Amino acid sequence: MLFNSLAFGVFLTIVFALYWSMPHRFRWVLLLVASYYFYMNWNVKYVVLILFTTAVSFGCALLVEGRPDSAKKRLLLTGTAVASLGVLFFFKYFNFASTSLERIFGLLSIPLHPITLDFLLPVGISFYTFQTLSYVIDVYRGDLPAEKNFFKYALFISFFPQLVAGPIERADHLLPQLFTEKHFDYDKASAGMKQMAWGFFKKMVIADNLAKYADLVFNDPGSYRGFSVILAMVFFSIQIYCDFSGYSDIAIGTAKLLGIDLMTNFNCPYFATSIREFWSRWHISLSTWFRDYVYIPLGGNRVSVPRHQLNLMITFLTSGLWHGANWTFVIWGGLHGAMQVVENLVWGKRPRGGDAAMPSGVRIVRTILVFILCTIAWVFFRANALSDIPVLFSHACMGAASPVAFFTEGLAALSLDAVHFGILAGSLVVLFLYDQAALSGNPWEKVDALAAPARYTIYAVLLAVIILFQAPGENAFVYFQF
Repeated sequence: MLFNSLAFGVFLTIVFALYWSMPHRFRWVLLLVASYYFYMNWNVKYVVLILFTTAVSFGCALLVEGRPDSAKKRLLLTGTAVASLGVLFFFKYFNFASTSLERIFGLLSIPLHPITLDFLLPVGISFYTFQTLSYVIDVYRGDLPAEKNFFKYALFISFFPQLVAGPIERADHLLPQLFTEKHFDYDKASAGMKQMAWGFFKKMVIADNLAKYADLVFNDPGSYRGFSVILAMVFFSIQIYCDFSGYSDIAIGTAKLLGIDLMTNFNCPYFATSIREFWSRWHISLSTWFRDYVYIPLGGNRVSVPRHQLNLMITFLTSGLWHGANWTFVIWGGLHGAMQVVENLVWGKRPRGGDAAMPSGVRIVRTILVFILCTIAWVFFRANALSDIPVLFSHACMGAASPVAFFTEGLAALSLDAVHFGILAGSLVVLFLYDQAALSGNPWEKVDALAAPARYTIYAVLLAVIILFQAPGENAFVYFQF
């Protein structure tokens, strides 16, 4: 069930009405039933996987809690990790590992026939696997008590707004909220609706419309050259931001309608002045997960300089592999790790006072540079195969010696006429202004401070734009494949 579908609108309306009309003690049961119904809309059979991962992590946490024998605790934790990650590996990485081994043995002139399996990747498996792992690790460390009610824990893992693509929530933040008594808060629900509307605008008006043009080039890189290739690269960079942050906004807004706060997952990442800062603003729930459960356990920055850089590389290579079973994702993660290593060696620490202490001209140049570097890295992320990457980069500058033809032919190759270009340009200006305003606070609070006629005019215009300029069809979110 897609967020950007009529079915979800009906589903959420029913859940919202039942949730606030029933006694508090039954609400969590409704959410559990609704969450499993939501997940089973993708594929009923795969509900067995989330139940298995939930049961294993629930049982392990109970066994680990309070156990004095550290060796047995480690064994239990290891067993849980192997079981959960084993399911993830089988469904997401088995074919990748098999074909990669074939290539490695082929280089050694050793024939090997890979075994490949034909099945759908379970939606959300990477997200709920990490959520269960963080819970067990936190209980193992003594950072939080184990939940004693299996069904309440199952709701924490399956809570439908964030089940499929995050944010990856921590138990100490989400679990208590699911069961504390709440009273309907109009202001909170209103804020949730506005955040959802902004998420729909980013997804349906910006991301889905940009995707049409980016897909043309990335799905047939040999047929395009010059400005059309550069446009496709930039378009995908913005598309994936609007697509994924749009999902997060809808998820967070949906939870607010139910009186629940999910963590912020994006914070104007393309205004970052370094790759390190970019990752403090992009997919925050994942970057903090890797920080707390991979980077810091490796030693973080409390080690020698070479080991610190190695820890960064390991963390980002792992992050790249988490995103997808393809070497393109591994290289993408490695690029971000390498860029952070270079930053550490060249720029060192950020100036005291952060961006405020940085001259505005330097800040602008570094922001543009970070966007360019991220866009280059996104090419590896989006490419269908490694062989497409040199084609894309080699074709990007073809015809640049004739600037006028370079731009006009690039637009023509994508069939991007003046009307559609104007719609995209206008939408991107709105996105830029919103994110710029968001650097200093919630833009909707500034809208709420306006007089009623102006305020409702803005709401009506946003709704009209979503209805009139949305891309046709129910387009899946990019991160559903992870």
